[in-house]
Order: sequence, then C-alpha cells, then structure tokens
Amino acid sequence: MTQKQIYIKNKKAGFEFEIIQTFTAGIVLTGTEIKSLRLGKASITESYGYMHNGELWIKGMHISEYSFGSYNNHDPIRERKVLLHKRELEKIEEKLKDKGITIAVVNLYITSRGWAKVDIALARGKKLHDKREDIKLKDAKREMDRSMKI
Repeated sequence: MTQKQIYIKNKKAGFEFEIIQTFTAGIVLTGTEIKSLRLGKASITESYGYMHNGELWIKGMHISEYSFGSYNNHDPIRERKVLLHKRELEKIEEKLKDKGITIAVVNLYITSRGWAKVDIALARGKKLHDKREDIKLKDAKREMDRSMKI
C-alpha cells in the first residue's frame, strides 16, 4: 500500500516576504488534528509565528475538524506550539529584535516516519515595487522557457 505524501505549501509567503533563514521544526498536535492533517485538510496561508515565554507558537493555522471525530474534536484555529532546539529559539528571538522581521510559516508536511513537521522562516515583508519586480522576472523566465521549448 503506497501512502500519498502530504505537503501543504504557503504560496503567499514567497510573494509577500523576502525569506532570510528557514528552520524545520516539529509541531505539537492532538490526535484528531494529525488524523485530519493526514487527510490534507489544512491551510497555512494566514498563519504566522510569535515568541511567548521563550517558546515559539503558530497562530492562524487552520486544521479542519476530523470528520469521524466525536465530542473530543479539536478547535480548528487554536494556537500550536513549535518544537525547536533551545539554541535555535534563542537565535530566532535575537533576529526578531531587528526591525521588520517576522516569522512566516512556509510548509507543513508529514515525514516518512509519520511526524508532522513545519518549515518556518525568518522573513522581511516586501514592498510593492519588490513584488512587481518578482512578477517581471517570473514572466521573463516563462517567456524564455517557451522560446527554448519551440
């Protein structure tokens, strides 16, 4: 039996932010959350991270309620704790002191061992002219690929 790989990507993150550094971390989930995540019922487009008491938390991540769950079902938009090494947390906290730096959630996936992992990034918001420049570069690359294909 082959298992479908679950990989949820935040497409807005690359467009809205300039990614400085990425980290891969575990995430604390309840039983019905991981079951729902294995079905691919999650969205991370509006999620972001914040530090609280030396711990990293993700806010705005939506994991739909498990359809076969009972009264023990989870809250779909609850805040979830991110598991990182202490040194990494200290590094992130130090970088967050810089002006304009935020924590963006880039990817959410399940490993081959069945663990839920999240890729977070230290990011800086892009200005409108930066976004326009990215669109121009993407269009130029697409045109070059088309002309090479013919």
